[in-house]
Amino acid sequence: MNIRKQFITIGLMLAAFAVTASAQKDYVSYVDPFIGSGGHGHVFVGASVPFGALQLGPQNINKGWDWCSGYHYSDSIMIGFTHTHLSGTGCGDLGDFNLMPYTGEMRTWRGRQQNIKGAASCYYKHEKEKAMPGYYAVELENGVGVELTATERVGYHRYTFRGQDDRRVMFDLLNGNGSHPDEAYIRKVDDTTIEGFRFCHGWADRRKMFFYAKLSQPMTDFNVFTHDTPSKGTELQSREVKAVASFGTGVDKILVKLAISSVSCENARMNLEAEGTTWDFDAVRQTAVEKWNKMLSIVDVEGSEEDKTIFYTALYHTFIAPSLYCDVNGDFRGMDDRIYSDNTFKNYSIFSLWDTYRQLHPMFTLIAADYLPDMINSMLSICDQNGKLPIWPLMMEETNTMPGYSSVPVIADAYLKGIGGFDAERALKAMVKTATNPQQKGVKDFMSFGYIPADRLREATSVNLEYAVDDWGLALMAKKMGRTEVYDEFIKRGRSYETLFDKSIMKIHPKMADGSWYEPYDPFLANHRDGVGDFTEGNGWQYTFMVPQDPDGLIRMHGSDDAFIKNLDELFVAEGDLGPGAPPDVSGMVGQYAHGNEPCHHIPYMYVYAGAQWKTAALVRKLQKQFYTAEPNGYSGNEDCGQMSAWHVMSALGMYQVNPSNGVFVLGSPSFKKATIHLSNGKTFTVNAPANSEENVYIKSARLNGKNHTRAFLTYDEIMRGGTLELSMSATPNKKFGAKTADRPVSAR
Repeated sequence: MNIRKQFITIGLMLAAFAVTASAQKDYVSYVDPFIGSGGHGHVFVGASVPFGALQLGPQNINKGWDWCSGYHYSDSIMIGFTHTHLSGTGCGDLGDFNLMPYTGEMRTWRGRQQNIKGAASCYYKHEKEKAMPGYYAVELENGVGVELTATERVGYHRYTFRGQDDRRVMFDLLNGNGSHPDEAYIRKVDDTTIEGFRFCHGWADRRKMFFYAKLSQPMTDFNVFTHDTPSKGTELQSREVKAVASFGTGVDKILVKLAISSVSCENARMNLEAEGTTWDFDAVRQTAVEKWNKMLSIVDVEGSEEDKTIFYTALYHTFIAPSLYCDVNGDFRGMDDRIYSDNTFKNYSIFSLWDTYRQLHPMFTLIAADYLPDMINSMLSICDQNGKLPIWPLMMEETNTMPGYSSVPVIADAYLKGIGGFDAERALKAMVKTATNPQQKGVKDFMSFGYIPADRLREATSVNLEYAVDDWGLALMAKKMGRTEVYDEFIKRGRSYETLFDKSIMKIHPKMADGSWYEPYDPFLANHRDGVGDFTEGNGWQYTFMVPQDPDGLIRMHGSDDAFIKNLDELFVAEGDLGPGAPPDVSGMVGQYAHGNEPCHHIPYMYVYAGAQWKTAALVRKLQKQFYTAEPNGYSGNEDCGQMSAWHVMSALGMYQVNPSNGVFVLGSPSFKKATIHLSNGKTFTVNAPANSEENVYIKSARLNGKNHTRAFLTYDEIMRGGTLELSMSATPNKKFGAKTADRPVSAR
């Protein structure tokens, strides 16, 4: 693809500029931020730093689901550049503080997709776009060249104007990305300073965001508008606020640096003074690139240019969220609308936990463990503010999106792996409080029936299965802490999937309050029927295997390894109608396996628990080739704040933690001949597979630190001790590798 080749060339040139000859290896040059920006990937495209509070990037007109991030590769109209974006989500929001540079007569109208004549919006072409971690640039067809870079809390804009018309920058506080203002404010502080706020609702029922901006050139005029109607003065508070800063014709370059805060304009000013100390745009860009290079250097792989591009782009996507949600002094606005100060931790938000508990957070325990205490303390703080641990928190609001209380296995996994920095007693108390909260959907019935009846809650069976995963992790943490009574209660809840497994059809089967199976039952259907709850973004086939906490227990429910393998084999070939109204999230299909949605992600690795590691190896390599490509439509579904990418990163390294709370990494099939992981404790772990190739996908034998390794898994402790896993790869499966009972992973109990 010519555009793709052009992008790679541009990326290499930009990275060479940003990284000096004496600096570390240039990992940034392998990242293509446009991968996943087409199709249903919904990834963020723009400038940010790892886990930054601010994501500065292009904004299209929101035309529906595929514009959840604010940008879609199919688009050609730019309405501005906003300072907050979601990455890979299935819901849209944010898009705060939209800046749009243009020339000519004063205008504020956004325009419509089919008509932007007379609007501030304009067309652009991908041939004139550039993107790399920490930097975005585009030549707009209105004659303005735009470059963006960022610090953690400050967005830098550099506009290059052509022609002789008046230079203008519109500040649009009305048009976000699925968020709608309840009240907004803007004020000209002086000739080079503007401040304001945006209080809004969208996916999150309420949010408050403030800004403070400095301009490199003094304004010749500043006009405010209620929607598109001019207002008097240089200050305006309304629901529909816009403003235009004008600069005459005497300047060709204008820089803007804009800081955000959830607390106040004064705190935004403080953030700007702390992080926006220079007008040297190129120096800020270089620093952003260096931060990304340092982050990406955590893993070093040897492979083809295309494979490295896919890999490092995925690794890049795993470090966009969660994002900082606090000012440089630690202040942030809580879910109770109170300002929290004097904090001893960095506060984070945007936890897509239903997705990321599955592999992103287990991956962090290996390569980003230093961030986990702050993330977990952020979750505990949310519990203090909101009465329960987070489900899907978006800044100052709990969206309650998706089933489960999926922060629980994240906390349990960190504790069980010895990652400190948070109060374990406080955490366990919060976990139990959340899991027994009668206001939490289905919990009251779960505690009463021992399962969640399908006729009492929409998507009841999925909710039940998610709670079982969460409760298993809670139980293991309680056991390690010596809390036997808590362990006994929650390990039983963790096995509640057994109540929903119908041996007559070898499927998870929604069950009614009277104990009968829901009928008629079609495990192919992924829609909702007659108001009876069944599954979340999936069907009975997929959710039959949604037992990552206890695969060996699920095998026992089948009666034998062979019966389990037969059922699992059929999942990948079964064909049937998902039904009318099936959600688009059920994508990336192989039979009834849906790689485009997270509940399926662990399933290819379940063969290992039945002694058939070779089946996992072949399948994982197939899925990697099929669903991860170096194109805008390179992901099979929503990237979901790093989970889709984490699946590829860990699978490419040859391992995957199936149970999210027990530290056992199941072996699959690595993508590279050699991969070196720079662990959080300073040691390195190398996966060396010199005979690896597209044909040699099977593990013939393994050696760990020079000793014969017959087990088809590694423990967290084994990896963190450092060393080398030597894999002998073959085009012919060694069906004996990992087949013995002693060589299979077992769920901790």
